[in-house]
Amino acid sequence: MASPVFLLVLLFLSFSRTAKPDLESDKTALLAFRSAVGRNLPWSASQSPCLWQGIQCSSNRVTAVRLPGVGLMGPIPPSTVGNLTQLRTLSLRFNALNGQLPSDLSLCVNLRNLYLQGNFFSGQIPPSILLLKNLIRLNLAHNNFSGGISPSFNNLTRLGTLYLEGNQLDGPIPDLNLQNLQQFNVSGNRLSGPVPSGLRKMPANAFAGNSLCGGPLAACPGAETPSQPPSSLPLSKLPKTKKKKKLSGGAIAGIAVGSVLGFLLIIVILCVFCRKKSPKKTRSVDIATVKPPMAELEIPPEKTGAGDGDSSSFSAAAAVPKGSSGEVSGSNAKKLVFFGNVGGRVFDLEDLLRASAEVLGKGTFGTAYKAVLEVGTIVAVKRLKDVGIPEREFRDKIEAVGSMDHQNLVPLKAYYFSKDEKLLVYDYMPMGSLSALLHGNRGAGRTPLNWETRTRIALEAARGIEYLHSRGPAVSHGNIKSSNVLLTKSYGARVSDFGLAHLGGSSATPNRVGGYRAPEVTDARKVSQKADVYSFGVLLLELLTGKAPSHAVLNEEGVDLPRWVQSVVREEWTAEVFDLELLRYQSVEEDMVQLLQLAIDCAAQYPDNRPSMSEVSRRIEELCRSSLPQDHDGNQHSIDDDGSSRRTNPVDGSGPPPPSSLLFD
Repeated sequence: MASPVFLLVLLFLSFSRTAKPDLESDKTALLAFRSAVGRNLPWSASQSPCLWQGIQCSSNRVTAVRLPGVGLMGPIPPSTVGNLTQLRTLSLRFNALNGQLPSDLSLCVNLRNLYLQGNFFSGQIPPSILLLKNLIRLNLAHNNFSGGISPSFNNLTRLGTLYLEGNQLDGPIPDLNLQNLQQFNVSGNRLSGPVPSGLRKMPANAFAGNSLCGGPLAACPGAETPSQPPSSLPLSKLPKTKKKKKLSGGAIAGIAVGSVLGFLLIIVILCVFCRKKSPKKTRSVDIATVKPPMAELEIPPEKTGAGDGDSSSFSAAAAVPKGSSGEVSGSNAKKLVFFGNVGGRVFDLEDLLRASAEVLGKGTFGTAYKAVLEVGTIVAVKRLKDVGIPEREFRDKIEAVGSMDHQNLVPLKAYYFSKDEKLLVYDYMPMGSLSALLHGNRGAGRTPLNWETRTRIALEAARGIEYLHSRGPAVSHGNIKSSNVLLTKSYGARVSDFGLAHLGGSSATPNRVGGYRAPEVTDARKVSQKADVYSFGVLLLELLTGKAPSHAVLNEEGVDLPRWVQSVVREEWTAEVFDLELLRYQSVEEDMVQLLQLAIDCAAQYPDNRPSMSEVSRRIEELCRSSLPQDHDGNQHSIDDDGSSRRTNPVDGSGPPPPSSLLFD
């Protein structure tokens, strides 16, 4: 018979062995998680959890659970994910999880990335999250969390990303002093009060849809202006004001008489000047003498912006500076010069100057306007700046631009040249730019940009650039970015601003900011076709990630968009790269990864490693073709928004690219 001491030792050893966490305990926790919220997960109990879908292991422990959009439903019970004590990444976004988060989540002390957006979690933000001091990225957006934002977020000293938008949070925002915080969003909640000083560096759209004030938003009612002395200062330290001396009655009378005499003298001089000037009656249109209704519009000094506006063009109605001579040499003086591919002249310079004007944006090459002519025609006009080349050279280069004729380019209709003014007239694109579509409204009420629309835009933009490159080895765009991809009413893509980089002076710096410039480009006027490919690769990454390259800091390391994507892919976190709006399209996940690989190839560090634009167009076309269903005859079908399909001709890939209408409607 065993002694009681021996039995006690066995019991202690057995308890110690079962209490020590290991891969088997992680497996038990995951199986309990599947039974509670994910019964459709294809996990086999006979396999190691490291072989399961969405599970990643290191050192014989589960370190990452990535299950975005896999149909998880219900509340997460305790003793499941909370028992994965070596977990570093937990991604359960875009599922149907609800209830409150388990309190034992605080046991995952090594957790660095927590993605729970797009679920139905409710209640207050649990204190268990605020104990995870190693968190770097926290995304709780688009749930049903309520209550206030706890000041205990300051405990998360490593936090670089905090997304809380699209919930029901209320009350003020506490003063968050997180030194590493670079990405922050609380839009679409019920918050009120002033924006704390530690968050005033964030953009205004991070606070939209609340009752907040101060910082990047409008000033709070009753807020002191900087010029007002603080009431807390002692009287001895307040600035002393000098006593103003009153003017005598005689001095006031003298000033009044002098002012009247001066005014009368000015009127006499003007009358003499006008009588000497001989009037001329003429029907010729002079850009300096025409005074349309918009001529008195004051145009502020232009500043080089990150983008060229939604239409990347400009309206001439208010483009005449006061005192401009308007003199031009040659037979085309004081006239718009039209190109043959615009179907004849439908207006002249006088019509353009009488048009009402609306500023669309200011960018690298000038200011863009929308001009509505009296006959109802709408055009976009760009007033060029910093163009110092001679007239003959200008005409040669701009006529080469006007000769470009492709369905995926914004056609140049006409131009005007004088010593002081250079105007370009384009077709007006009513839907604005791809940049505005991607980044203009990321809050509540936004219509998601689906996979088909994104790939169509990518394909049509690629075809437009491919056409430019086909005009000769020295022909390039020079300023490819999402604000220069304009959209038709049916979301067709048209590339704008091509050829303008060669007109700019030394101060023109396209792609020098914003993250699109290829690393080898040193002269903005000499951008190669391979540099165009790099810029287009960044644009593809922008389409896939939903992130603007102009945001220099994308994570706690502060790298640019191509390097950030490459680092995430190297860590096998590919799913974390894509825009949240794309994660609902599980059926095209493989196509998304292929387009991501193409974008990375385009944004290669060395030009020789980048594909040509013709190869880029071909690879995107293959992706578009593979995403369309086929019948037994091999005919492809395009899918309408209502789910119906129409039979289209098959695309065999030979010959010139087929019209985009064969692929999308």
